[in-house]
Formats: sequence, C-alpha cells, structure tokens
Amino acid sequence: MTEAEYDVIVIGAGPAGENAAAYAIAGSDRTAALVERELFGGECSYWACIPSKALLRPGAVLGLGAAMPGVRTSGPQVAEVLARRDAFIHNHDDSSQVEWTKSAAIDPVRGAGRLIGERLVEVDTAEGVKTLRARHAVVVATGTTAAVPDISGVREALPWTSRDATNLTVVPRRVAVIGGGVVACETATWLAGLGAEQVTLLVRGDRLLPRNEPFASELVLRGLRDTGVVTVRFHTEPLLVSRRDPEDTGVGRIHGGCVTVVLDDGELEVDELVVATGRTPATANLGLDAVGLEPGYLDVDDQLTVRGVPGDWLYAVGDVNHRAALTHMGKYQARVCGDVIAARAEGKPLDGLRFTASADHQQVPQVVYTAPELAAVGLTEHEARTAGHAVDTVELDISVAGSALARDDFHGRAKLVIDTAEDRLLGATFVGPDMGEHLHAATIAVVGRVPLDTLWHAVPAFPTVSEFWLRLLEAWREKTI
Repeated sequence: MTEAEYDVIVIGAGPAGENAAAYAIAGSDRTAALVERELFGGECSYWACIPSKALLRPGAVLGLGAAMPGVRTSGPQVAEVLARRDAFIHNHDDSSQVEWTKSAAIDPVRGAGRLIGERLVEVDTAEGVKTLRARHAVVVATGTTAAVPDISGVREALPWTSRDATNLTVVPRRVAVIGGGVVACETATWLAGLGAEQVTLLVRGDRLLPRNEPFASELVLRGLRDTGVVTVRFHTEPLLVSRRDPEDTGVGRIHGGCVTVVLDDGELEVDELVVATGRTPATANLGLDAVGLEPGYLDVDDQLTVRGVPGDWLYAVGDVNHRAALTHMGKYQARVCGDVIAARAEGKPLDGLRFTASADHQQVPQVVYTAPELAAVGLTEHEARTAGHAVDTVELDISVAGSALARDDFHGRAKLVIDTAEDRLLGATFVGPDMGEHLHAATIAVVGRVPLDTLWHAVPAFPTVSEFWLRLLEAWREKTI
C-alpha cells in the first residue's frame, strides 16, 4: 500500500470531474489528483453525448440535402458514419485525455476509488492499493449508469443500454426501444437514419418527452413517424421478455438471437432490444457509509457541498447530485465547485455570484437532437404556473424569410413563457431544424432576467432564422396593446 497527499482529490474523470479539478487549482501551487476506474473523459466522451451526436448529424445533413432543390443525396454510408464516430471517441483510447490531465498539472490515477474516511480516498490500482489524503477537498463526480427495468426476463435477454446504442457496430434490422425520453427518441432517430427497417418505441406514458411543452412532444412524435420506420406505442409496457441464445458478444454487437417482447395485446419479435428507462447513481461502491451517507444521489447545497457531512470538505458535481443530468450543467457545477474550493483554501469569502450554482434552478438549457430538434430553457408553462408565477405565453409557427431560405421543408414552432408581473422570460421552447443553435439567446434572456421591452432592441439579422424572435415579440405586443 502506498500513500500520497493532494490538496484536492476528484473521483470520476468525466467532463465535470476534469473541470472541478482544473478550477480548484487554477493559478495556484495547489495539487490535485483525478481518479478514474474506466476511461479518462468519462461517459460523455465515449458512450453518450459525443458518439450520439456523431451518429445523429449525418441524418440531419441528409435531411437538409433532400430538402434543397438541385442537391443530390444518397442513403447513409453506414461504415463511414461509424468510422467518423470512432474517430471522435478515439476508438476508446483515452491517452489524449490522460495527457491533458497531466498538462493541467493534475495527477491521473487509474483505478476504482472509494471513500474510507474524512478526506481519505482508497484506490485499487494495477500496482496495488493506494491511499490518497486530501488537504482541502474531495469531489465526487462518478455520474450515473443505465437503469435496467424490473421486467421479467429483461436482464437474462442481455438488452442494449445506451452504451451499446451509441457504440453500435451493426444496425439491427428490427429494434424495440423501451422508453420515451431523450435517449429513446435520439436512439430511434439515428437507427432510422442508419437504415433500420423497423423501430418500435414502447412508452409507458401518454407522450414522448413528458417534461417538455406538449406541442414539442407532438412535433417530435410526428417527426419520428414521418421516417416511415418508427412506430410509437403509448400506454405500453412489456410483460415478459425472452431471447433465443443470449450471448454477451460485446458492446454494440447483437447479443444473441431474436428477442420476443410480450405485450398486453400480443408479441413483438425484434433483433435487438434497447432499454432507455432512466439512470441510477454510480455510488454503490463509493464507500459513502464511511462518511455517514447512504448509497444513492448525493444531496448538495448551492456551493456543491454535500449535505450531512461536517467540515465542508466533500463535494459532488454532475449527474451524481441529481440537479441537472446534462454534461454542460455538470461542467457548470464543476466550475462553481472548483472556485468554491479555491476560495475556501485561500480563506476568501464566497461573496461573488460565481460561488453559487443558480442556473440549475429553473434556468437549464437542453437540446434533444431529434428531427426536428427540440431546444428548451427554463420553465414550461405548466411548471411556471405550478410555481405560482403570473404567466402568459406566446406561441407561433416559425415562418420567416430566413427559415424559407434555410430549407424548402422548414417547419417549426416556438413558445415563450412570460412572467407578466416582471415583464421577463421564464422559459422558451423551440422546435425545428437546428434549433439548438438558436437556444443561447433565450438562455441569456432567462438567466439575465432581460425585460421584454429590452429585447425589442436586440435586432435579429436579416435574413436569418433567428428573425422568429421578432415575430414572437410582435405577437406579444399584439396581446398587450
């Protein structure tokens, strides 16, 4: 057993963990260790955001080409799409991420880390057990893993999780996807785009993406059905799953023979089954009991300090604290957390805005990369009314010169949720091609509490799609004059 001491120890080397470590020691002589049991770069880099967007973008480009007269397109070249994806995830080689860690003056420690006491982390490395002691802080950034639903026969059938779906090596001909959230909808989108012949979404509820505005859910549903490949079945939950000759063939490979999914009105036979029914915190083997905590999500305050642990030394950032399960929000929390650790280490007050995480309270931006894209920030109308705000809305189809020029089949819709008492945006939802690129203006307006009267002076350039902002403000003007 060997021992080492650092100012800061971070368990989990995904984007959130990397940022927490880097910000905590920036511009100082403090030291940091970054502990990772799998690949440096984390879930996002190899099994989530990066590979999924690499799989989705070719379909979006093909859709744009098909909508433009004079542009000739052919079907997807699957091998080339997968090769491009593999280039982005470096074929699961994390050496460049390790080199970045070292270049940032952070020590990479490869192995499974766990808490064994106050400011103490034990790591099982290839060279043996190493004990790390933190002078100031330990940060947990271990994220989450895919949850497998409690359906008879599912685990024995070895279904795909999100890791298999993003790292697929072959496109199954017939696929069933259990779930109706972001992972399910995006997976169905790229499977259809890559040539799957039949994709069936089995949704327990009554609509897709239920946390979003109803019109957005409906437009995403329409887009999936318009592929001619995707079938969506609501109020449907498998009763039993069985598989012929299940075999653990590796991530992204077909895991055996045909899968039979028993439903309340018959059976569905597919070549692969994908479970997309949520996530569970990766804390089971983290040693939380050593610091008086139970396994599960870690409850934190707005400085990202874990509640229930005396001394302000234990922090949690990213999905593991269950505040906003998005990479960009995990990185945001990590920046705040790193600044808090640095300030406390230097005995400085936590007075500035940058020492308090506030954006993950009702100001979260998110893009769902379906066709059409769904981009939203802040509160939906239902959430705003439930929270007690004085609410009004404007909602209209996106139809401006820029959208007509962008593509012949442009269709989209936008909605603003407005606090009438304060004349500001509480939320915005945009659905249409490439709407993710238009979201940041709404995010700034929501976070900055920009008065609607001020937004009149933010003039959209002509002829861009963003001119739909002017149409929204005009619709609001008509309601208020």
